[in-house]
Amino acid sequence: MSDGKMGFQDAAGLYTAAAALRLALFTFFPALPNLLTNRVEVSTPVTSFKRLQEGLFLYNHNVSPYDGGVYHQAPLLLPLFSLLPDPSTYPFFTYLLYILVDIASADALYQIAESGEAAVSRLFASARKDRKWSGYVVAAIFLFNPFTIATCLGRPTNVFTTCAILHAIAKAISGNSFTSMLALSFAAYLSMYPILLLPPLVLLAYDRQRQSNGIPSLVQFSGTMGLTVTVSLSMLFAISYALTGSWEFFSSTYGIQLTLTDLTPNVGLWWYFFIEMFDSFRSFFLGVFWLHLASYVGGLSIRIRTQPLAVLTILLGIFSIFKPYPSIADISLSLAVVPLFRHVFPLMRYTFFAASTILYSAFLGPAFYYLWIYAGSGNANFFYAITLVWSLGQSLLVTDLTFAVLRDEWEVERPEMVGKETRQI
Repeated sequence: MSDGKMGFQDAAGLYTAAAALRLALFTFFPALPNLLTNRVEVSTPVTSFKRLQEGLFLYNHNVSPYDGGVYHQAPLLLPLFSLLPDPSTYPFFTYLLYILVDIASADALYQIAESGEAAVSRLFASARKDRKWSGYVVAAIFLFNPFTIATCLGRPTNVFTTCAILHAIAKAISGNSFTSMLALSFAAYLSMYPILLLPPLVLLAYDRQRQSNGIPSLVQFSGTMGLTVTVSLSMLFAISYALTGSWEFFSSTYGIQLTLTDLTPNVGLWWYFFIEMFDSFRSFFLGVFWLHLASYVGGLSIRIRTQPLAVLTILLGIFSIFKPYPSIADISLSLAVVPLFRHVFPLMRYTFFAASTILYSAFLGPAFYYLWIYAGSGNANFFYAITLVWSLGQSLLVTDLTFAVLRDEWEVERPEMVGKETRQI
């Protein structure tokens, strides 16, 4: 009992320290939030806080927030932010909201880590299961990650998506599958791409419930969860229609991601490719890019069926690389769940190179963007080249983690091969 109490006190102290750090940065560097809000590494056309303010202005003046083609975010964010005072006059309440969302995300991550699901699932138990970090450490890594802090200060709206995804995973692990599907539905409503997490999340929820009590077959359970998500999304869409008075938000919120009509530079791989694309090939390659993004879900869910949390972690890393409008908020989420797999870190081979590549591109990215946009001494190739390096670093991390998870599984199946060298073909 005392250990649990001490753990709670440690977590409360951690959350207080993280909140104090963010409040200090907001207070002592008042120009920093607006500076980060304008950075392409932090804000994208579908998450920008400035665009949210534009949509909110139109909403408060009884004009469709999607008039003018600036606002591309979910309608239900508007009544939430309309309850807050004007951030240009009283920014504290907006700051507080983003800080609380970060803490809520960290608390969900804490619960995931404490469950031990990463090392011991219903169908798999790692031989290295004792090598793990506590939920306190995992939450601290997330809260004090510079990418997480910069995201909080820049105030993009994908922090709400991050929070919803982590809570969906946490609720699935705790056996509350209905709440998990509601959280995933909200994440998909905000950003669309989280719907691709449905198969491994259903498997995770099924495994955890199967451990505690008898439930129907996987097919029946999957159908129930799929229906729950469908009904939840339908209700969110209906509320959005009642709020805006039209279905215009579909094309403005989800259509822009499907068709990539806004080619504002970001840290992703799509924008430059489609700037150079001939219009006659655009539809074909949009299909190819989206098919590529979705193609990982089925293969990973089948191949690593015994470890659905590992599938979710790998997919979050893949999405942070290949989604249409990525930002540092996506890699902060990806890096948040990687420490859950501390037990396979000794099996990873390129961690130093991957970390060095990510740091290298993180420092050079703003410099190359400045040379292109402000100094005029470079062109779009400068910035796109460094985003390729950024994506390379993330790809190395994701593939290395995938190898480590599979190697760990292989050694459990073949104990005589522990410590033996393998050659990847």
